Amino acid sequence: MTVQIAVIFVLMIAAYTVAKGLKLSVELSILAAAVTGGIAGAFVKTPPLGELPRHLIEGCFPYLDVMLVFSTATIFMAIVSESGGVNYVVRGTIRLFYNLRILALLVLMIIVLIPGALTGAGSVSLLVVGTPVALALGYLGVPKKKVAAMMFILAGLSAAAPPVNIWAMILCAGTAIPYVGFEFTLGIPVLILGTFTALYFGWKKEGTLDKQAALAAMPEVPAGMSWWRVLLPFLAFFGMVAAYRIWPFGTPIFGLPLEFSAAALVALAVSPKKIKILELSRTTMKRLLPLLATMIVVGMLQQIMTATGVRGLVSFAVISTPLLLLYVLLAVIIPVSEGVLTYGAAAILGIPLIWYFDSIGLHATVAIAGLSLLWPLGDGLPPTALIGRLSVMVSDYKESYGSFLKATWLPWLVITIVGILMVVFSAKLSFLVRWSM
Repeated sequence: MTVQIAVIFVLMIAAYTVAKGLKLSVELSILAAAVTGGIAGAFVKTPPLGELPRHLIEGCFPYLDVMLVFSTATIFMAIVSESGGVNYVVRGTIRLFYNLRILALLVLMIIVLIPGALTGAGSVSLLVVGTPVALALGYLGVPKKKVAAMMFILAGLSAAAPPVNIWAMILCAGTAIPYVGFEFTLGIPVLILGTFTALYFGWKKEGTLDKQAALAAMPEVPAGMSWWRVLLPFLAFFGMVAAYRIWPFGTPIFGLPLEFSAAALVALAVSPKKIKILELSRTTMKRLLPLLATMIVVGMLQQIMTATGVRGLVSFAVISTPLLLLYVLLAVIIPVSEGVLTYGAAAILGIPLIWYFDSIGLHATVAIAGLSLLWPLGDGLPPTALIGRLSVMVSDYKESYGSFLKATWLPWLVITIVGILMVVFSAKLSFLVRWSM
């Protein structure tokens, strides 16, 4: 039986490889692997061919809640951006802190972290705030190679930051662990690593600084935009998040999709310019389709792997690896799996890893947080390299992609060490989860 399952797994890998060789997208390649695995499994009736459509359809829905969070959060950020809030904040940062470079760098770091933290996608951070922040960094004396590298690392950290971390959501859904306790467990490492990244790339300035030239280059903001118009939607969101924690027995749990929807309505109401919400929503959802499709095909792949026994085989391979070697391999297999499978890597490798770590006494929530720091690094690796390619684009970096990637080596190494140490010492770091509860 093990040989049969191994053959099915090899066929799934071959189907993915052939699909990528034909220049198909990651989503279609994963779908090809799932369908191939299901058909191959039908020859040994795991599952029977007649049940294959049911498994594929059921696999479309495990991450429906994740897709709802992702969609509502991204529409919320799109409204904030369209209203001029992002440009207003970046211009305000330059105007107030231009002569205090270090403080300006840290404020810009926070600006990059917020969209990804709220949506779970570093690509959204780059699409929403990437261009004005990269422009501001250039006028603060940061060369373009460092700007691109800094944007990549910060966008990756924003995807790992709470309250929305898609890798953690997938792992929690697949291991029956509640998605709670990540606020400090992820928030503290992300802020520390983000601060290190910003200072590492931006500490040394190049060229002469000109505040007026920087302000003139910044995108214009609509008349009437003010700080309270920017802050009120976020206060509405975080107010609803905090309400049922402060008054747990007197306030219903609204859920992230409803909270983001309410915040989006507030942002729409206080916008100083008229926003064509239907047109903006259609454009935003069209932009999100590849990521939503990834969630769907990842669920299908996970369902087929479970039905054919491949998931059990992968789990057995994980627990059979010597623990010390497994810790060392995390530095390679986690980023590489993300570069190949994007979020599918969490379902295929992450779930058996968390089962194993939990069985040997490690704290599952902290271990998930540690792995969540490693996966975004893979978004700079081929064949997908989504965040990496966007970072080069928004920073207008014209040299080779390899030279940009090499510039990230020290923050990459530091993040890798921190992530692995969080896994290894997860039991001792469980107080972070208690702080978050």
